[in-house]
Amino acid sequence: MNRHAPWRWLVGWGLALLLAGCALEPATPALDDEAVAAEIRATYERSLPSLSAGKQRHYAQRLYRITGEARWLPLNRDYGERLVASLREEIARLDEPGYAARRSREGVEGYSVRTAKQRRRKRMLADWGEIHFAKGLAFDLTQAHYHGLLNERDLPGYRRALDYLSGVDFLAFVTDPEVLDVYAAQVANLVYYLHDLGVADLRGEAIAAFRQRFPPSRNATLSQALFRNKIYGMTHFVIAASDYYQHPVSADEFGWVLDGFSGALGRILADTKEDIYTEVGISFLLAGREAAPAVTRLREALVDAFDPVAGMVPSESGGTDLERGEHRNVLAIMLLDWPERLYPGPILSTIRQERESVACRDVEPDICAASVRLISR
Repeated sequence: MNRHAPWRWLVGWGLALLLAGCALEPATPALDDEAVAAEIRATYERSLPSLSAGKQRHYAQRLYRITGEARWLPLNRDYGERLVASLREEIARLDEPGYAARRSREGVEGYSVRTAKQRRRKRMLADWGEIHFAKGLAFDLTQAHYHGLLNERDLPGYRRALDYLSGVDFLAFVTDPEVLDVYAAQVANLVYYLHDLGVADLRGEAIAAFRQRFPPSRNATLSQALFRNKIYGMTHFVIAASDYYQHPVSADEFGWVLDGFSGALGRILADTKEDIYTEVGISFLLAGREAAPAVTRLREALVDAFDPVAGMVPSESGGTDLERGEHRNVLAIMLLDWPERLYPGPILSTIRQERESVACRDVEPDICAASVRLISR
């Protein structure tokens, strides 16, 4: 008789019980969309003071527009002060001979060349004279407009800047095939900025040129870089039309975009990165199409990409740098926890604040709040 057999039997039985117990332990439940969004918010809000001023502005502006929470106003006000100071200097110097050309040249010379895409864009912009400066000025003026700062009190002489933009030949730029190949999203933004500012309405021409350059029939033959550029450009026609998440857009007007996304969803998920496909999902939401099957698939992909250890969605190469990942992760918060309504602004103008103060004078607090909401529309 083998004297070791009872011990082996006992050890084997104990191991079987241990394994059975492990099998019966409940698996860690997967986080739902809102929980992932909350984890990302917690990560970024702990680290927000360490981010650059530009990233803080970007995050706070978007969080305000999806929540309306007053705690995001201080960072937005800080940005408004910087914006007004910068624009006042630009406006004051616009009449200097060669100023716009020099500023544009300096901007192109300082353009980042870290990636192949950035190097292509730098070469392209170098061929377009003052466009780089004019595009940046249009962005800043539009931001001022979003925040109620485009007026003579906050920005004396701002009409000189609008007159300058009116003299720039943007049409050639926004319809140029080579520009569209590397700068589609920026073109989409620009034509909506110019329209918002009352400078020019080039939306129809830009959209027509874009659709001619990137018909659905070309999808299969586009390189990854061109396909990403196309999809990113399509998202920005929608996002820019919403004044950057301030109000919904028409699903009918942008049916060509939403249909294009639905038809190419497989390649979008396989061949674009998180920043891009998250904006695809947000485009459906802005158009009131949250029930679209594409939104479900895009949210699932984003949740799968979430890193619970880092508390964020990493880059496509696995990077978890918070500064570089802010754009990607604030978009993730928006897609995964979309609000029932959007909040425009915030309005930062001293004129608007004075009007609100008058509305609230000698009035009950609840009535005051209602009055302010009416003024802010």
